[in-house]
Amino acid sequence: MDVEEKVEIIKNSVQELVSEEELKKLFETNDHPIAYDGFEPSGLAHLPFGVYRPLLLKNIIKTGVKFKLLLADSFAWINNKMGGNLDNIRTVGNYFIEVWKAGGIGDKVNFVWHKENFDDPEYWRKVLLIGKNQTLNRTLRAMQIAGRKESDIKEIAELFYPSMQTADVFQLNVDICQLGMDQRRASMLAREIADKLKWKKPVAAHHYLILGLDGISSASASDENKIEAEIDYKMSKSKPETSVFVHDSEEDIKRKITKAFCPPKIVNGNPIMQYSKELVFRGFKSMKIERKKEFGGDVEYFNYASLEKDYIEGKIHPLDLKKSVSFYLNELIKPVREHFEKDSKAKELYEHVKQLKITR
Repeated sequence: MDVEEKVEIIKNSVQELVSEEELKKLFETNDHPIAYDGFEPSGLAHLPFGVYRPLLLKNIIKTGVKFKLLLADSFAWINNKMGGNLDNIRTVGNYFIEVWKAGGIGDKVNFVWHKENFDDPEYWRKVLLIGKNQTLNRTLRAMQIAGRKESDIKEIAELFYPSMQTADVFQLNVDICQLGMDQRRASMLAREIADKLKWKKPVAAHHYLILGLDGISSASASDENKIEAEIDYKMSKSKPETSVFVHDSEEDIKRKITKAFCPPKIVNGNPIMQYSKELVFRGFKSMKIERKKEFGGDVEYFNYASLEKDYIEGKIHPLDLKKSVSFYLNELIKPVREHFEKDSKAKELYEHVKQLKITR
């Protein structure tokens, strides 16, 4: 695979790439650059975590990228996830590993617990250096990465979050920050700090945020606040009424998708169209929509652009689209769901996590 092909794969996997030229130079000098993403262990796995992330990772690692998945137990503790109980947080972390195994990436990535960084004095030297090279206002702006607004901050420890996440990039020797769009401020802060301290500057590659079932209204999806709206309306484990989980039955999936926001002829802010683009077409070579003969009969799409065109023109009814998406989502979720039904260790972890109180 040549450099251009590798760059194209990464570009097709993300919403934003900073920058394409830097990524090209990276692949020209490094056959196996290190990329990372981090997750606070909290709650049950949903579509973005248990289906979308594995789909993206399977594609990205074809380029030779070595991927580190950081189980951010320290961050979950600071953020008071799972009631701030570290034992429960680490139980959820082990459950997360089982989800990724079931998603087909367990042997393709390197799992790293943040405790390894937390216990290293060199890591804290980096945290303080980073803190000395940014203002309080810059830190407060970056708090979005913790899912917090400035007005939400109650403890001084929460202010360490941006500097700690930035330090992870350099502690893990990362070449590519491959995070969600809600984490872009952390990636951009890492790039700024790298320039100031003459450290290795990471490429930033941010993937889409999967929307919750209630989507985004047209009023919230204006160009000026598009990213903020995507963050506010992303699918969240702590909002189960707007989420599809990897443990949901086929009937649960059908029920949830049938009730989901899906305005006719509108693509922006439409979660069902986004699931088609980011999940179905990443997981399958084509997408079939079954319809009665009087409504045009069955139709099969081999790329998202064709589906989008027909949907905007009103050729596809939202209910027909929902039925198709329900089928394909169930096919994607089924291997993960069955792993937790058949594997005794995974089942035990799931039953344990299911009983724990989830806190935001």
